[in-house]
Amino acid sequence: MALVKPIIYQVVGYQNSGKTTFLLKLIQVLKNDGFKTVTIKHHGHGGRPDVPLQKDSSKHLEAGAVAALVEGEGRLVLQADESSWSLDEQIRLMNFFQPDMILIEGHKHQAYPKILLLKDENDLSLLTKVDNIKAVIVWSNTLLELVRERLNVQTFHITEEKAVNAVSNFLKTQV
Repeated sequence: MALVKPIIYQVVGYQNSGKTTFLLKLIQVLKNDGFKTVTIKHHGHGGRPDVPLQKDSSKHLEAGAVAALVEGEGRLVLQADESSWSLDEQIRLMNFFQPDMILIEGHKHQAYPKILLLKDENDLSLLTKVDNIKAVIVWSNTLLELVRERLNVQTFHITEEKAVNAVSNFLKTQV
């Protein structure tokens, strides 16, 4: 039985674990297969994400606007300032684009299905801190064995391209 659109799937792990690289490959495979995806990225490095300064939209925000939208030749750029945006609010906003899938980079403590990336043994604690893990990608053969001993999910080495295909195939069965 297919789930309700859009499918929501997370790519999680600590900084520099390969989340963005994996997500870019996954987006390309899904696009090539005709699926419409949108993404949400958690800026987990502290502070606010960078925005182009001295542009009119930034000036609008500085003057007190809650949101500023710029459109040109089909590209839409939205900037919004609020004390915080919950993941649910971000998902509702992205639903406007009527995607088949919403891919989330980060927000590791949310309950959506996810792939977990582990770079070294210090990252193993995520196995017990993260829920709803559907697959794991690791950076070493030692981690590969440790994860397989602890979890009954698909586990891949970072060099295996079949990880992207496995996740995209899982997502396509959910649409």
